[in-house]
Amino acid sequence: MFRLSKAAEYAIRGILYLSLKPEGDVCGIYEIAKAQDIPTSYLAKLFQSLAKKGFVKSYRGVEGGFILTKRPKDISLLDIIEAMEGRIYLNNCLIYAGYCPRDEVCPVHDVWKEAQHRLLDYLRGCTLEVMAKTAKIKAERAKKKLSAKIR
Repeated sequence: MFRLSKAAEYAIRGILYLSLKPEGDVCGIYEIAKAQDIPTSYLAKLFQSLAKKGFVKSYRGVEGGFILTKRPKDISLLDIIEAMEGRIYLNNCLIYAGYCPRDEVCPVHDVWKEAQHRLLDYLRGCTLEVMAKTAKIKAERAKKKLSAKIR
């Protein structure tokens, strides 16, 4: 079964949280972890890795924390997944031509190739900017539902 690791999922949630903040706002790791229900020490390690890979910048000290190094519109879901997981391959035969000796004769190879192409294109088009807008809309809907229940 193909699925994302917890590290990739948490990295996506943490970076998405930062993308909801005004540009340049430094956000503490405890705030991010609490808001996204992620263990703080685990998220801190993930963000160290993300800093090395150029997604976030860290600031030390009492007012320390993290900011995005790129604009949300310039970061795709694919970027984050590949930073955490490495390149995505739906099947071994897609790693490189000839990796699987059946490349040329296997009819399923073409299906895997097209499916991977579509998946990667889709993930590449899912930017943090778009997801942040969706997150705001969903949060507003949830607030309205909650206030309707309270009445």
